[in-house]
Amino acid sequence: MQRGARSLDYGRMTRDLAPLRDVIARHGLSASKALGQNFLFDEQLLARIAAIPGDLTDKAVLEIGPGPGGLTRALLRAGARVTAIEMDRRCVPALAELGEAFPGQLRVVEGDALKLDHDTLMGERFAVLSNLPYNVGTALFVRWLGGQDWPPRWSSLTLMFQQEVAQRIVARPGSSTYGRLAVLAQWRSTARLAMKVHRSAFTPPPKVMSAIVHVQPAAMPEGISAHVLERLTEAAFGQRRKMLRQSLKAVPGALDALDDLGIDAQRRAETLGVAEFVAIARRLT
Repeated sequence: MQRGARSLDYGRMTRDLAPLRDVIARHGLSASKALGQNFLFDEQLLARIAAIPGDLTDKAVLEIGPGPGGLTRALLRAGARVTAIEMDRRCVPALAELGEAFPGQLRVVEGDALKLDHDTLMGERFAVLSNLPYNVGTALFVRWLGGQDWPPRWSSLTLMFQQEVAQRIVARPGSSTYGRLAVLAQWRSTARLAMKVHRSAFTPPPKVMSAIVHVQPAAMPEGISAHVLERLTEAAFGQRRKMLRQSLKAVPGALDALDDLGIDAQRRAETLGVAEFVAIARRLT
């Protein structure tokens, strides 16, 4: 009976929401270029994004940079309990209206997502869904993928990036887009390109196309220091046009590890598969 009553209330609350364009106009909001903001108004598209990780009913979700709350609406409608980190104070009143429409489902935290401890903030296992501000997206992504503790507190990452960045995350060895992001995303996770989003879907339209990447944690290979692998890939791809014998000479023991593993030091980083980077890191660890 309670579930049915909640469904009726839920339907009423979603119908009562004003169109997002009206909310933005009423609060005098505009996308901030300095904060890397681009607003999405297409509610069907936003619902499709919210559906990528599966059923969110009563699930904890972390959203970074919600802005006026376009994706936030879709997450709340999907039944999620959302913690939204927003550093643009202009957007807080619009988000407060959503909190009133969905009692107990939305918590807004004012602050810089790069400076907050997300695990402590959430206090439970959580999914991350976000139309990431372009200026902090990659830094947050690398942070979520890093660290020795594994599996992570997050259950999945569903993130919108510039399409070029998204392609780098899911790239395969030998391709022009394969690099450090691909190795970090794939050595103990699975990453896929879930959806492409045309630039015309945004207000204002960015200069580039966007895409959504979905990442889920997988088993971590044994005997590996995450810090060592991160250092190894940073060195290897920091000078990606050079041979490994040059790019890895600053990493103690790396050239000996290549020799032990039978990996030709004249190869370049983009030719090494994820498993080969893992093998080198295991030797160094």
